[in-house]
Amino acid sequence: MSVIRTRKVLDTQGVDAVIAAAYEAAVAKGFRVVIVVVDASGRMLALRRTEGAQPASDQVAIDKARTAAIFVRPSREIERQVSDGRLGALALHGARALTGGIPLTVDGEVVGAIGTSGETPDEDESVSIAGAQADFSTVTVPALTYAGAKVAAQAVAAAATARGVAPVAAVVDAGGELMYLWRPDQAQVASVGVATDKARTAAIYRRPSKDFEDQASGGRPSALHLAGAVPLQGGMPIVVDGHVVGAIGVSGASSADEDQELAVVGQQAAQAAVEPGDAVFISSETLRAKFETGGLLVDTPAYKLDAGRRTGPGEVELHEQVVDIMQVVAGNAKVVTGETAHELAVGDVLVIPNGVPHQFVDASDPFHYFVTKVQV
Repeated sequence: MSVIRTRKVLDTQGVDAVIAAAYEAAVAKGFRVVIVVVDASGRMLALRRTEGAQPASDQVAIDKARTAAIFVRPSREIERQVSDGRLGALALHGARALTGGIPLTVDGEVVGAIGTSGETPDEDESVSIAGAQADFSTVTVPALTYAGAKVAAQAVAAAATARGVAPVAAVVDAGGELMYLWRPDQAQVASVGVATDKARTAAIYRRPSKDFEDQASGGRPSALHLAGAVPLQGGMPIVVDGHVVGAIGVSGASSADEDQELAVVGQQAAQAAVEPGDAVFISSETLRAKFETGGLLVDTPAYKLDAGRRTGPGEVELHEQVVDIMQVVAGNAKVVTGETAHELAVGDVLVIPNGVPHQFVDASDPFHYFVTKVQV
């Protein structure tokens, strides 16, 4: 059972590339349009308008892009269904039957969408297609699986049953969309919506929903105006490797405090289920970005993997309980261990046992190397 998978998401450069390609196509044809890029959940990432675009096109472009993202198809297909007589398609939640939204895909996976509005449907769509055909970049991040959502909810179920209470537990993905719901027979109906609201708040704001309840009751009632936020404790984000992969919300226990306690139980169960021994995938783009600054790629109690970056000499280091295993990726350097100097070049490996002092006395700019730190 895998509680975590990986997914690709648009990065800032990727969004800019899509917008720039679409904008260039629109200007070349003299179109007055608004161009919007959204993520896979349909949430806006960027908006750009050409000179003279009508104000009303803002929301229409957003609607087209969101439709393409969450229905994983061009928005034209929804409009075609309606035009062909399937009027029920107008009732599809979150859909706008308007041509001009195009999904953004990488290896068959929808990572977002682009929508354009302001000219004719075909002209709008042509601008979006130009944006979707851009060479855009993405990054790979962890994502909660159905199995992971079930682990979180069932942990709440077990704890709640042991306590003799019957709340509802809802688990959502990183975009706040429902993945799994536990609703015991004795649960109150209202808790279904409330639990989902709490989970969504924790997911999209990347923090416990209790933070907003504390603000609202602590002298900041304007927290009630935060879009999509429900200021009720009981929603907890699920975090893996620094990324919010989803959230759990609980409603209907004996008190608000118990809702919060049970949500923490679910959160901790999901996070604990991510076993250190699971395979860790690090994409090439993530690796390239990490080498630009240097830093940890994997951090576990037993070992760590560091994307090392140096631009010159360093201080003497000594690790009493850690073995360093270095492999050179780019550049060259000189490392002194005790009285021995090691000239390192691409492909070389240097193993430094715990308790051995070592120092980089020279390094190219830049010098990139993997460092596996094994706890002994």
